[in-house]
Amino acid sequence: MTRRHFFFGSLALAACSRAPRARRYNVSVVRAASYSSDLVSLIRRLIAGHGVAVAGKSIVLKPNLVEFSSHAPANTHPVFVAAVYEAFRSLGARHIRIAEGPGHRRATLDMAYDAGFFAAVPGFENSFVDLNLDDVSRTPIRNPASSLSHIYLPNTVLNCDLLVSLPKMKTHHWAGATLSMKNLFGVVPGAVYGWPKNVLHWSGIDECIVDLNTLFPRQFCIVDGIQGMEGNGPILGTRNAPGVIVAGSHPPSVDATCCRVMQIDPNRIGYLRLASRRTGWSSTLVDQIGENIRDVSTPFALIPAFRELRLNGA
Repeated sequence: MTRRHFFFGSLALAACSRAPRARRYNVSVVRAASYSSDLVSLIRRLIAGHGVAVAGKSIVLKPNLVEFSSHAPANTHPVFVAAVYEAFRSLGARHIRIAEGPGHRRATLDMAYDAGFFAAVPGFENSFVDLNLDDVSRTPIRNPASSLSHIYLPNTVLNCDLLVSLPKMKTHHWAGATLSMKNLFGVVPGAVYGWPKNVLHWSGIDECIVDLNTLFPRQFCIVDGIQGMEGNGPILGTRNAPGVIVAGSHPPSVDATCCRVMQIDPNRIGYLRLASRRTGWSSTLVDQIGENIRDVSTPFALIPAFRELRLNGA
């Protein structure tokens, strides 16, 4: 080997040694046996534990509100939303809005009333924004996974400092599981795209899930897994109660963790596979904080078409 070859070979080895390690993401799993637990204190600790900047910030809470029901576990529980609202308020948030754009129903406030939000959240109507009817801006999608090159999105969510996704832990009859990433379908305005927002289906459900999440890099996810929905979700399934809250700042990692709680293989969920291919993220790059997954693992029933999603050995 010549001195020249040795020199350039040494440079290559040095460059490899300096290659950045794949980023790892922390996800918290904590127990919450019921909605009568001290959820405000628990959620405050989660927010602080993840170092989320709150003081002086404009916060939008995005629950999952899909049906007229205070009983079926289709909606993020209003007591859960109220606790998150109070936790952010007590930590010094400058401005907090609760915002949702239901995909199937147009009478959003009537649905929120029947689902218990008016009773659970003080001053709910003054804090709520119907994203189906909000002012919108044309937003380009750079390097889209779907067939969309742009999408119109509500200014309320585009202009906030932090978007907080508050999904219900549920199975889904098209996507397999609906969690924090799928929850962003509710920011797509019905006044522009109609009900039930079929553009997201025609353009590719998994692909649109991934595209929407690239448009909101500042997120914190807090999943209501105290009671979830199994079987024919996201509306017609039945109750399952893992008794957990899952939280983190990286939606794919949060969703992968939720899948493991549900005994679903995250590597078999289409939008998580797509997120992995496009960003280099992997479900192996998730560090769990709090409860061990094995200790809170709760099998969620799956419709026959999705039985292959079950974790091996579960």
